[in-house]
Amino acid sequence: MFQPLSLFVGLRYVRARTRKFFVSFITWASLAGVCVGVAALIVILSVMNGLENELRTQLVSLSAHARVVPSVADSRTETEQGAPPSDSDWQTVQRIVSAGEGVKGVARYVEIQGLAVRTPEMLPIVLRGIDPKAEASVTDVARSVVRGKLTDLVPGSDRVIVGEVIAERLGLDVGDSLTVLIPAVSADGAPSPRLRDFSVAGIYEVARAEQGSLVFANIDDVRALTPGGGTGEGLRIRFRDALSAPVLAARLRPNLPSGFELFDWTQDNANYFRAVKIEKTMMSLILLMIVAVAAFNIVSMLVMVVTDKRTDIAILRTLGTSPRRIMGVFMTQGLVIGWLGVALGLTVGLSIALHIDTLVPFLEQTFHFQIFDADVYDMPNIPSDVRWPNVIVISVSALLLTGAATIYPAIRASRTAPAEALRYE
Repeated sequence: MFQPLSLFVGLRYVRARTRKFFVSFITWASLAGVCVGVAALIVILSVMNGLENELRTQLVSLSAHARVVPSVADSRTETEQGAPPSDSDWQTVQRIVSAGEGVKGVARYVEIQGLAVRTPEMLPIVLRGIDPKAEASVTDVARSVVRGKLTDLVPGSDRVIVGEVIAERLGLDVGDSLTVLIPAVSADGAPSPRLRDFSVAGIYEVARAEQGSLVFANIDDVRALTPGGGTGEGLRIRFRDALSAPVLAARLRPNLPSGFELFDWTQDNANYFRAVKIEKTMMSLILLMIVAVAAFNIVSMLVMVVTDKRTDIAILRTLGTSPRRIMGVFMTQGLVIGWLGVALGLTVGLSIALHIDTLVPFLEQTFHFQIFDADVYDMPNIPSDVRWPNVIVISVSALLLTGAATIYPAIRASRTAPAEALRYE
């Protein structure tokens, strides 16, 4: 189909100036549409990939890559479930997990739901008891502390480290006193809340506002608040690679004793990434419609070119040119226009996506408007992550759409009857 004659004539039609202004206008509009669609797809998906990376980093900054907790069997009674895991059980599980593939660190933790009280304000919090030395191997809490040190949480000191959100809402500073109310039930079933005064030893930065409800204390101090048990105890695990956590966690699960479950960070935050995936898919489909519209313009342009070149087609057919070669002529013209648009779109899209960190501040300063509000998105600037598999998929999809747009006009040209076209010439 794409023989030398077809390619030569098709390229000549592309270079030649047409007498029809409207045909020329649609040609340029089609090229621009393909270019804009491809560039928009690359830029938008790169930005969404960057936002996904930032979200992942923020989610694992104060949480581990995986956690081991006691199994919950809702269908069994408390008697059938037996006593909660003992300290020796946790030590056994910790040894098993520490020997797992890709495990970088393991730490015990205890969590209690409570209220932070500082007259006249009260805020719901999660009081997390940690071992400061072991915690540094599983989370980035130590690097997030901006005032004080994580090592100040020594056993028996009744010290806590609070997030910026709580510190601002309750007017706390290092050295201030904070009362924590822990809901509990007495032996006769009556509510019996416990109060404990803590001293603020430090303040940590929060990547996301919802993480600001965490209050860190020494694990022994938190256990002392519930001498009868009832704490949410578990192990926190850090793998060498956060992205490999689902695979490594799946390999580790069969090694755990009965009565324990393991959840990786993608399961704990599944809703976030499911929402991001849906948004990326829908945005890709919407932006791909731009390329589809440009492809329809190519169809319109080629149909008009075929009508305009009926005499040329008839002469070529009279000289013995086959219908397949005629198809090749107009498919070449359409593919050159479409693929040139794809190439320009790739150039523009990659240029913007790779330099968006300098382009956005320049536009904001030049035109005096804000494109990206760091206070809303909890990020200093627009992140961008160009993933070459995405670029390849976008390019191939655009090429296929523009290629498919040339088929109908080319078939119509190949079916032109020479006698009909030359009757009035």
